[in-house]
Amino acid sequence: MKKKLSIIILTMSIPFAAACGHNDNAESHTSHTHTAANGDLQEVTASADTLPAFLDDKEENVRAVYTAAAKHAAVLGQIPCYCGCGESAGHKSSLNCFIAEQNNNEITWDDHGTRCGVCLDIAATAAAMTEEGKSPQEIRTYIDHTYSEGYAEPTPTPLPGA
Repeated sequence: MKKKLSIIILTMSIPFAAACGHNDNAESHTSHTHTAANGDLQEVTASADTLPAFLDDKEENVRAVYTAAAKHAAVLGQIPCYCGCGESAGHKSSLNCFIAEQNNNEITWDDHGTRCGVCLDIAATAAAMTEEGKSPQEIRTYIDHTYSEGYAEPTPTPLPGA
């Protein structure tokens, strides 16, 4: 898995939108899909083992980051996002770019991360560092340092252990 996540990080150089935006092409809705107040498409699945249908037409690396986000949800919940989604979407951490809510095994996925290279990079990096054995504090320090200049204000994510 370490190799796969490392490959994800390397392939993140595939052009993504530099800033996050709303995709007006999200037309198909199922009974478990809805649009959040901020315009993000959200879809509920029974577990992390079932990815949302909005990923069906996305590149493998995007689907892999969503899978990694679910696997490492506890860590991503301690890592801020620097794309501006704290203000524009009310996100509290990097996790919210991929998962809006978890109730028991049921997951409400959020499509925000599908349109944002910053979100994908942060989540892929945090997942890879977790797989390498880094602590949430070490990951947070690295992400904060990497994105401290030239990016939007971070989400209001408490420090790990706070």
